[in-house]
Amino acid sequence: MKAGVLAFLCAVAGVALAQSGDVLGSHDLSMSGTSRIKGQMSAACLYCHVPHSGLGKGPLWGQTFSSAVYSPYVNSTEQNASVPPELGQASSLCLSCHDGTVAVGQVIPYGPYAMTGAMPKMGTDLQSTHPFSLQLPMKDSANLVASLVASGTTNDPTHSVKLINGSVECTSCHNPHIQSVDRQSPNFLVRDNLKGAVCLACHETNPRTVNGYDNILTTWVTSVHANAGNMVNPNAGLGGYNTVAEFACSSCHLTHGGAGAKGLLRAGNETDCITCHNGGSSLSPVAPNVFAEFAKVGAHPFSTPTGTHDAGEGVLLNQSRHATCADCHNPHSANQVVTFPLPPSIRTSQNGIPGISASDGITILKPAVNQYENCLRCHGNSTGKTTNPAVFGYLPVWAVSSADPLNIIPQFSLTATSSHPVTHDRTSPLPQPSLRPNMLNEDGLTPGRAMGTRILCTDCHNSDDNREFGGTGANGPHGSRWLHLLERRYEFSQTTLPGGTITNLFPTPDLSVAGPYAMCAKCHDLSQVLADTTFTKHSEHVSSVGASCSVCHTGHGLGSQNAGITGERLVNFDIGVVAPNGTTPITYNRATRSCTLTCHGVAHTNFTY
Repeated sequence: MKAGVLAFLCAVAGVALAQSGDVLGSHDLSMSGTSRIKGQMSAACLYCHVPHSGLGKGPLWGQTFSSAVYSPYVNSTEQNASVPPELGQASSLCLSCHDGTVAVGQVIPYGPYAMTGAMPKMGTDLQSTHPFSLQLPMKDSANLVASLVASGTTNDPTHSVKLINGSVECTSCHNPHIQSVDRQSPNFLVRDNLKGAVCLACHETNPRTVNGYDNILTTWVTSVHANAGNMVNPNAGLGGYNTVAEFACSSCHLTHGGAGAKGLLRAGNETDCITCHNGGSSLSPVAPNVFAEFAKVGAHPFSTPTGTHDAGEGVLLNQSRHATCADCHNPHSANQVVTFPLPPSIRTSQNGIPGISASDGITILKPAVNQYENCLRCHGNSTGKTTNPAVFGYLPVWAVSSADPLNIIPQFSLTATSSHPVTHDRTSPLPQPSLRPNMLNEDGLTPGRAMGTRILCTDCHNSDDNREFGGTGANGPHGSRWLHLLERRYEFSQTTLPGGTITNLFPTPDLSVAGPYAMCAKCHDLSQVLADTTFTKHSEHVSSVGASCSVCHTGHGLGSQNAGITGERLVNFDIGVVAPNGTTPITYNRATRSCTLTCHGVAHTNFTY
């Protein structure tokens, strides 16, 4: 009789829900319900609730509680740790069916009910599930709205998303009795999640710094991912919305059972970005195929399973050598590059990314203002740098070099005898007759950006088909068909023994964009170089000896001081090609226009030109 009373009440509730245009949906496990799992009882409420003599906890709860031990979400930046959910509290009720350890229909005292079908299981490993059942009192975090901890209220104007007894529980976001409040995402949400409304009820999009961490969601509302109108293919399985902007957070994150546990990502780390940026059919129009760049010969190294990005790692990347999308791009702040600002400014695709100051190689900049500051996370004082000729290609060993030859900070600094103007303006008082007024586009013919007083790292290290200089591919150092991630061909002279004959000769130089000096030719008129307008032996060294620029010139700058090599005009020497003249060390003095060295089998002693 008591079960019959509850059955009557459930039937009345079902009529009310139907009249209001909503139903229990997949939580209706009755014979007439639409769930994939069904029982023989006709009243939907009886599969969770009993009128009397239930478990004595929760809202007349009848389904047997789970006694499982869970592995909760853990993140290096997470401030609020999860604790085992208390039996009878909101999340415990949900887990009694959804963790999969207790069969559905194990209702006390009237069950168990005979059930057919299978229910999706969350399991007990909840490391890729949004944290809930938090240890109280809640702790503030940079990406949380301040009112969440200060007053226990969310930023949801409908007041539907709320804390449960001061904590985040399943029912903070889900209403188990109404499946389709959000008709495009019928997941029992308490309100629609259009443009991430449920997520943004708790997660802040304005600048905040808490416990030394900055809010990574700052400027989300103006980012490309928050506003992209690209249509999402229904086959992608994201749900019922239409565009990337409408899916918002759920374009990349999955609150339950994602592959990238530490960030609740749908796929792990950079794989999450590849889902859309691989030229596939997930989006219309198709997003730039950045992933294709990494398959090229001169690809930027990708992370390995033991060297992945972590949200809590330092800005100066010492602890783990890796290169992931998140090291150079903040997906919550990034915008599409429509126009190319003058150097050294960082591009809008890197909005909100941190960097390292070139002044000391240590000071953290949040965010980076100049492009090179982001590069210095790895290419400055980082101890994670490495060389691998098989991957990166031949690397000269310079006669003048700092203690760390891979540290580009001293190479570009104002204290360098000469350097390319990356971290500071061009300061050389010497005439530069070969310098073009405009950089050449990738065709090697049409003028591109005006030369100016600064250049970017990506003016040399860039995808070989980048859009900025006339290509159709992605901008930035993702991958190139040329080694060292160079935008254009650049051949390094090599010898069997230092001082000997150059083995990879280019005696009849091809000055076109297909030739061995194409990278230098982007900014320098090679016809001027071979006309000996700056050095009377240029044409002889190139045409007769077959030497490349790398024999005598460093591409970055002189990273140290040396009494024997004065170093103007980036003159340095690759000691893998050039050798001392007997016991006399290698020297170069621009004032006396002389050098002492052995090269291409010829010994020079204070050779003047």
